[in-house]
Amino acid sequence: MEASGAAARDPGVSAREADIEPAPDPTGGRLAGWTPADPGPLGLAGFAGTTFVLSLINANLVSIRNIGAVLALAIAYGGLAQLLAGLWEFRTGNTFGAVAFCSFGAFWISYYFLVRLTPALIITPHGVSAYLWMWAIFTIYMFVASLRTTGAVALVFLLLAITFVLLAWGDMGSGHTSIHKAGGWFGLATAIAAWYASFAAVMNSTWGRVVLPVYPLRKT
Repeated sequence: MEASGAAARDPGVSAREADIEPAPDPTGGRLAGWTPADPGPLGLAGFAGTTFVLSLINANLVSIRNIGAVLALAIAYGGLAQLLAGLWEFRTGNTFGAVAFCSFGAFWISYYFLVRLTPALIITPHGVSAYLWMWAIFTIYMFVASLRTTGAVALVFLLLAITFVLLAWGDMGSGHTSIHKAGGWFGLATAIAAWYASFAAVMNSTWGRVVLPVYPLRKT
């Protein structure tokens, strides 16, 4: 989730997978000659890692008794680290990255509160389903926006939207175990896609050239 706004303002700054019109910034995200590093790979990695572990449970590959591992990641990596990445995206002028990372960082923190701190008496499967549908709606419109970023990022949002829909559907009514399990498998695919996008961004930045393609979708 990288931006091209800085590149438009300064040809010396490499292009990022941004939104269409980053917020104008007279410093171009730089102060006193200092250029912030791209926070996108961190946000993607935090999201991918936490999603992967939870999806192992949702796909019934790992017992639900190991949910504690997910909760730890939800607070520290998927939550705090991703939220911080989103805040830095605001500084670089990347509206898409800022909204995505801050929102999904908040998702993981809220997931921790939902599972760990919310009394079981005040939450039902229907409530969890509504919670997941809300995130499905958000992810769908972010997927539409992602079609002006890169193929790698758009794939993450497409798979994630499907994941949320399946998990929300799986918790409706009396529950649908097979649908919920399918959501877990799509979650694993989402995590792998997000890891690739993060890996590509780190590799391409570190090597100073395109090592792993991300397939830009921006049209002139």
